[in-house]
Amino acid sequence: MRQHLLTGSLVALFALSGQFSLVAEDALPAWNQWRGPQRDGIVEGKQWPDSLSEDVLKRKWRIELPPSYSGPIVSDSAVFVTGTENGEFEVVYALDRSSGDELWRAKWPGAMTVPFFAAANGSWIRSTPAFDGQSLFVAGMRDVLVSLNAETGEEQWRVDFVSQLQTPLPSFGFASSPLLDGDWLYVQAGGSFIKLDKKNGKIVWRVLIEDGGMMDSAFSSPIITTLAGKRQLVVQTRQKLAGVDPATGDVLWEQEVPSFRGMNILTPVPFEDGVFTSTYQNKSWLFQLSRAGEKFTCDELWDNNAMGYMSTPVVIDGHAYLHLQNQRFTCIDLKTGERKWTSTPYGKYCSMIAQNDRILALDERGQLLLLKANPEEFELLDERKVCEGEAWAHLAVHRDDVIVRELNAVSLFRWATEDE
Repeated sequence: MRQHLLTGSLVALFALSGQFSLVAEDALPAWNQWRGPQRDGIVEGKQWPDSLSEDVLKRKWRIELPPSYSGPIVSDSAVFVTGTENGEFEVVYALDRSSGDELWRAKWPGAMTVPFFAAANGSWIRSTPAFDGQSLFVAGMRDVLVSLNAETGEEQWRVDFVSQLQTPLPSFGFASSPLLDGDWLYVQAGGSFIKLDKKNGKIVWRVLIEDGGMMDSAFSSPIITTLAGKRQLVVQTRQKLAGVDPATGDVLWEQEVPSFRGMNILTPVPFEDGVFTSTYQNKSWLFQLSRAGEKFTCDELWDNNAMGYMSTPVVIDGHAYLHLQNQRFTCIDLKTGERKWTSTPYGKYCSMIAQNDRILALDERGQLLLLKANPEEFELLDERKVCEGEAWAHLAVHRDDVIVRELNAVSLFRWATEDE
């Protein structure tokens, strides 16, 4: 059973008649994937104010929706979000960015229940979609990847990895977020790492195939970067880091990453010719890549006792600002591994976005923090409750808008301009 529904009649009619567009032709999307356009949680623009007060950061609209852990995707005119409806369907919504009005929705059967020890907060859709300006690529919990027309919500193609690859349903669902690179999509699905043609969903190659079972449900999301002079994909599975050639799928190097129960969750962070990562109940590391001809070597440059959990750090001026398993923030000098400071506790999880020397951090309590990136001391500029419920989804920021997806709603806030 599949369903597509257009709502918001006036807006929908304009869209269908060509007088209104959710996406600008040949324009790059605004906040188009997990952790933003460069997948690093960094945005450009004018300096954010030092205050989060209601007259400085104003809520423009709030819309209640079924629950989700997926982060919002933002174009110049729309906000795209997901939800799990009645424990039975997965739903994708396109909302008008200026008003929050629903433009279209698409839905399909897709619910599942994660293991009991991970189900305390619910078994909602987890993966953040990817958006190329024309199509929206949505990963459903039951190991499916769906391409939707971003203008209308019509389904363009679907890949069911369980059916196509004859792999088991992943224990924790499809949690990793798709990576877009030109004409290609990269996903951690089917107990493996896969390259697909974004036009039709055809699999190009499949590598890093796991043995099956609970340890093959990847939490982390891949990145693409240049290390030791080679542009490559960096993939963190439940048990290791690896570099993969985008064209051929050749595994260039591998490195075991110790963790508790395979909780390698945060996205690997490149720094110079190295990769930073941190795992639950273990450590933080910087692994250094070197190259002799086509042979790559991965060596541990340093480690320290900072135990990351689910939050991926932002890197500013060679320092990683990381939220830890013990609910504290820490600052790590990535050249030396030295911990510069550690804060008092905040929430269990924080998504972070940085602009210049400012960091916005949203914890799962719905508390929005504004930090100054200062390697000498923890510096909290302001904080404010912005959600009525919990907020596990990643923040999104574009221009003057801050989009917050709490568990059962989405809100758009806007920095006040000088003429307001």
